[in-house]
Amino acid sequence: MSPTLQNDRLLRALRREPVDCTPVWLMRQAGRYLPEYRATRARAGSFLAMAKTPELACEVTLQPLARFPLDAAILFSDILTIPDAMGLGLYFAEGEGPKFERPVRSAADIARLGVPDMETELRYVMDAVRLIRRELHGRVPLIGFSGSPWTLACYMVEGGGSENFAKIKALALNDPVALHRLLAVNTDAVIAYLAAQRAAGAQVLQVFDTWGGVLSPAMYREFSLPYLARIARELERGEGAARTPLILFGRGNAPYLEELAASGAEGVGVDWLVGLDEAARRAQGRVALQGNLDPAVLYGSPEAIRASVRATLDAYAAGNGGSREGHVFNLGHGLAPDMSPGHVAVLVEEVHAWSARTS
Repeated sequence: MSPTLQNDRLLRALRREPVDCTPVWLMRQAGRYLPEYRATRARAGSFLAMAKTPELACEVTLQPLARFPLDAAILFSDILTIPDAMGLGLYFAEGEGPKFERPVRSAADIARLGVPDMETELRYVMDAVRLIRRELHGRVPLIGFSGSPWTLACYMVEGGGSENFAKIKALALNDPVALHRLLAVNTDAVIAYLAAQRAAGAQVLQVFDTWGGVLSPAMYREFSLPYLARIARELERGEGAARTPLILFGRGNAPYLEELAASGAEGVGVDWLVGLDEAARRAQGRVALQGNLDPAVLYGSPEAIRASVRATLDAYAAGNGGSREGHVFNLGHGLAPDMSPGHVAVLVEEVHAWSARTS
């Protein structure tokens, strides 16, 4: 029997229910800006060893909660676990980020792909989820996540990161049928992966569409949006108060807020390139909104951080008829390695203090 959740602000906010203050968690809250993370990483020997060892993944997931009164833990993992389990050979080149030994470049390559088995090829992720849930003892909810079908496809086709996404855009233009086949298998895998994380104990699920914003509107609506909507539609999440919320986050997704709000997801995460007042007006209360402080604000002084936090919270309320409900505070993207833990503490404290409900 799982312990009763002691802090359910995140779940209540994602259901757009009243909370005592706006919940806050931060993308990459378990990461290199923390000295304790760097120590664990050095002990593990590599990022992948850390991500693939459930005890170490649990350790770094919990580290930020020991420092800050955050309202959620997020599974320490990587968005590229699925293509790695498909046999593409994930590795990390020093200073260059993730790469694949066997990128997907042809219709024949795509035809060989299949949905990995979640309790064999990806058991280490599920074991980490189970262990983290146990170690949290109901303190805060655990967020599980996946990369989006489009974002996974970008890495799979490019073979790693990219400046101009030439290879995958060429595939989209020259053989859209093959790309849709790839996106379909990725979507099947993402749905299975998130369902398995939910079964293992994840209480909120997020899809990261990191590279959706590199697409033109027509291409986004063909190659990203329909697959996000399919995840929201087909991923079994339960009913009522027991429903597991799904958040769709995308960099550069502001032009598509109305469509994302109509997808069936419970939450939409936005980057800092749209005002939260505008985002809230356009969402019209159909979903909770997550975000969207520019991460660079954390390079500012504590006074500047507090002012920016207040402005972000107030902007959401201004666009939401004066109500702060239905907002999850986050950054518009992840924490960077050179950010100050002390500045993160200021941010978290100010979110809770400024958004505290008085009635």
